[in-house]
Amino acid sequence: MFKELDPLLHSQLRLAVMSLLLGTEEADFVYIREKTGATAGNLSVQLDKLSEAGYIAVAKSFVGKKPRTTCQITAMGREAMAAYVEALKGYLNL
Repeated sequence: MFKELDPLLHSQLRLAVMSLLLGTEEADFVYIREKTGATAGNLSVQLDKLSEAGYIAVAKSFVGKKPRTTCQITAMGREAMAAYVEALKGYLNL
């Protein structure tokens, strides 16, 4: 029997965001948007979903008069990603 894949992480954009955040302490919105090729609106919606699930922490601040949004993966997010990878390994017989 296969483990169920976390539907929240199974989305291509959310998986890309989580993968990016695994390799960095934090990333800002513009960097994530550029790396994923997502539109600002879609990325914003997906970040909200990840944040509501507790997988990422989102901080909003200002640099001068310009708004800045940064994201960090949480411990819960790291655990969810590890479980997702393990479930994928089961599907791939690894």
